[in-house]
Amino acid sequence: MLGRRFQDLLNMAGRVFLQTHWAPLLQTQGSIAEVKVEITHADGRSIPMMLNAVRREYPAGVLHELAVFLAEERNKYERELLAARKMAEELLQHQMSVQSELTSARNRLRLAHAEAEIRAIFAEQMVGIVSHDLRNPLAAIKMAAGLLERSLLEPRQQRFLGQIHHSTDRAERMIVDLLDFTQARVGQGINLSMQPIDLHATVARGVEELRLTFTANTLIHRMEGEGACVADPDRLLQLVGNLVSNAVTYGTPGSEIVITSAFEANVIKVSVHNRGEPIPMDKVESLYEPAVRLVSDSDETRTVGLGLFIVREIVRAHLGDVSVRSSVEEGTTFTATLPRPAA
Repeated sequence: MLGRRFQDLLNMAGRVFLQTHWAPLLQTQGSIAEVKVEITHADGRSIPMMLNAVRREYPAGVLHELAVFLAEERNKYERELLAARKMAEELLQHQMSVQSELTSARNRLRLAHAEAEIRAIFAEQMVGIVSHDLRNPLAAIKMAAGLLERSLLEPRQQRFLGQIHHSTDRAERMIVDLLDFTQARVGQGINLSMQPIDLHATVARGVEELRLTFTANTLIHRMEGEGACVADPDRLLQLVGNLVSNAVTYGTPGSEIVITSAFEANVIKVSVHNRGEPIPMDKVESLYEPAVRLVSDSDETRTVGLGLFIVREIVRAHLGDVSVRSSVEEGTTFTATLPRPAA
């Protein structure tokens, strides 16, 4: 290197920098620090260097004192730093893109949910309207069947008439359930007409009527305790009817069904017990949801799947609670527990 000028060791970019920046800076501020340059090796390779320079004035003239060291590791570090920064920017861009897509998906889901709710409410309202309108033709069928009963009929015709009565009764129960479902889901819940009642007598009347409907099963009514209570008698009869219908549908065919009305300290309880296959554990949580059926799907006992839903809504309207116990050994027992206000 002896006898050569320093700028001769620089590449073209370094020489330009020397003329435009390095020399003026040394002239004005007397030093420069941490300047990155590339020096050309004898074999033609470019070697990254870090340069510090000081301008010193001596009697003999002005000298530039240089301190130069290899910057390969630093150069590598800077490249890695730039690569990491680029990767971070790309990741940030990707994250922002994903966040934007997620926000868009949430908005679409929110819109779809709102539209689904509107359609569901409309469908439930239509169910209520259609169910209400079906009452008139059913009433006409029952009236015509009642008039036919007064005539002298052959045994075969009497059987057909009995089937008509049975089918219209089932249809009426379905319509009542559908109307209550619509009222519970779209309206303000099940309406009650609260009044002082004789619990045991009310349940007994319901059991007596149910014996005429479910002739294949033995219905037993047990009474525990005594006292007065306030409740909606028609809704209690509906509750007992739905629980007994459920017991007939899913219990052992032809078995005993025990209905218990009971007074306790601050509550009244109505329970229905049947023998048969226990309720699967994975079904317990969804028992009271609309259109949930357990096992049976026969045409004779099939319903619209609202019985237990209506039971729960009746109990809730009374500010009570409904529970179930089910096992192979003990069978299945549904219990409605209602608060007992003073009569």
